[in-house]
Amino acid sequence: MKKLLYTSLVALTLGASACTVADIQRTVDGVMAGTGGAVTREEVASGLKQALEVGITKGSNQASQIDGYYKNSLIRIPFPPDVQKVENTLRQVGLGKEVDRFVMTLNRGAEDAAKSAVPIFVNAIKQMSIADAWGILKGDKDAATQYLKRTTSSQLQAAFMPVIQQSLEKTNATRYYTDLVTQYNQIPLVQKVNPNLDEYATQKAMDGLFLLIAQEEANIRENPIARTTELLRRVFAKENQS
Repeated sequence: MKKLLYTSLVALTLGASACTVADIQRTVDGVMAGTGGAVTREEVASGLKQALEVGITKGSNQASQIDGYYKNSLIRIPFPPDVQKVENTLRQVGLGKEVDRFVMTLNRGAEDAAKSAVPIFVNAIKQMSIADAWGILKGDKDAATQYLKRTTSSQLQAAFMPVIQQSLEKTNATRYYTDLVTQYNQIPLVQKVNPNLDEYATQKAMDGLFLLIAQEEANIRENPIARTTELLRRVFAKENQS
């Protein structure tokens, strides 16, 4: 209704013979977005990339703080669920403190690795096409994040795993995990286990970052104050007014 009113006012002001419907629409888009002209396809793509970069930076900064993973129930990395029986058995034989220490260092590793995530993710964002951006603009509140997750996860995992490996070694999570598995495998009658900690930690760390990025994307879409650049304000003002 608001947009229809603007269109009528523009038509009356300019006169039907002085402009085409397309001219009127471009002017209305500019007024509604608080700019002097309509948002172009290139600006939409750039705006979405900016939104993702803002989300990635904020999400990574949040995750990389002490307890960024460990005390955030949404992204805290637990003992590997596919070997849950290992944790349960170790607690039963009095090794609960050792298990807790490992879980904490596992999350510390993810927090440390998150510091290096931004350039890896930003490089992936640059692959987004203009056509993809237009489709994402009208999608769900986490459409851009889901696109990034869907199209780049395998490449991101390959790039992020070495960072996670170094961080797990730095925080001693690898050593604690090896010790726990070794002690578990020495218990009589248990089935031996040796799951890949690096793959598990990498995937969980990425999942946590994607979740935080999605939250920031939703915030940018819904909250004008979160749009920290003029381009973001133009692109998402257009989205919300259409």
